[in-house]
Amino acid sequence: MVSSRLRPLLLMTASAGCLLALSACKPAAGDAPSSAAVTAGVNDASAGKQVRHPLTGEVLKVDAERLKLLVSHDEIPGYMKAMTMEFTVSRGDVTNAREGQRIRAELVEREDGDFGLEKIWVIDAVAEAKIGTASNALRQDTAIRGRHAYREVGETLPDFALYDQTGKVVSAARFRGKQIMLNFIYTTCPIATMCPLATANMVSAQKKAKEAGVADIEFISITLDPENDTPGVLLTYAQQRGIDTANFSLLTGPEKAIKDLLTQFGIIADFKGSILQHTVSTLLIDAQGKIIWRTDGSQWSPDEFVKKMKKASS
Repeated sequence: MVSSRLRPLLLMTASAGCLLALSACKPAAGDAPSSAAVTAGVNDASAGKQVRHPLTGEVLKVDAERLKLLVSHDEIPGYMKAMTMEFTVSRGDVTNAREGQRIRAELVEREDGDFGLEKIWVIDAVAEAKIGTASNALRQDTAIRGRHAYREVGETLPDFALYDQTGKVVSAARFRGKQIMLNFIYTTCPIATMCPLATANMVSAQKKAKEAGVADIEFISITLDPENDTPGVLLTYAQQRGIDTANFSLLTGPEKAIKDLLTQFGIIADFKGSILQHTVSTLLIDAQGKIIWRTDGSQWSPDEFVKKMKKASS
C-alpha cells in the first residue's frame, strides 16, 4: 500500500517517466497512486477525410441484417434539410436501436458517398436525469474528500450511475451483495499489452470464476473515453471479443462522472490531442462494497483474482 505522503512523489516520478518515453504526460487531478503501466494510444474514431455534423432525429425502422437505420432527422443548419434517410451504423448500435427512439448522433459523410451515424445516444429525459443526479452527487463527494479522494484498499465503492452497453442506466446499488471485479479501458486502445490484454484477462477471469463455481460475481469495465465509447461502441467491442455480458457490464457516461471515478480509483488518464495516456489498474470489491484487492498494470494473473474471489465468498 502506498502511503498518502509518498503518493505525490510517485506521481511526479510516473510523470517524468512519461516525459522520457512519450514526450508528454499530464496526470489527472486527484491524489492517486502511480503505476508503471502508462501508455499512449490514438483515438482514431474521427480518422480519415470525413464530413461530420451533429444530428437529432427519430428511428423509424431497424434493419439489423443490413446494419441500417431509417431515421427521420431534424434540419442540420447549413448542411441538410429535415428529411428521412437510411444510415449505416455499427453492429452494437443496430442491436440497441428501437423504432420510435429519439436519438442524437454524428452524421458521417464518408469519401465513398455513404452516410453513417456514429456516437449514437438515445434521448431519454428520465435516464438523463438519473445519470445527472448521480454525477452531481459523485462530484460533490469527490470535492468533499479533496486530497483524500483516492479510495484505499479497505474503503468502500463510491456511488455512481452510468449507462451500460445496452444503454440502460446502471447504478452501483445494482451490484450490492455481489463481488465486483473492476477495471478501466477504452475501445480504441492500440497497445496490445494494455487495454486489449486487460480485457482478455478479465474475460479469462470471468470464465475461470464460472468454472471454479464462484457465485454472485460481476465484472465491470468503465471507459476512459466516454466521448467515443457510447453504449453501441461498447456493445460492438463486447461482441467482437466474445464477452459474456450476462455478468459483465461495460459502462460509459458523462465525462465529469468518469473523471471523478478515475480520481477516486486512482487512475491517471489524460488526452494530449488524440493521444490518451493512462495507467491500468484492476480491483476486487467484496459483497459489502469494500475494496479488498488492487493490482496495477495489465500483467496480472486471472487465477490469482479467482483465488481471492473464492476466499472472499467462503
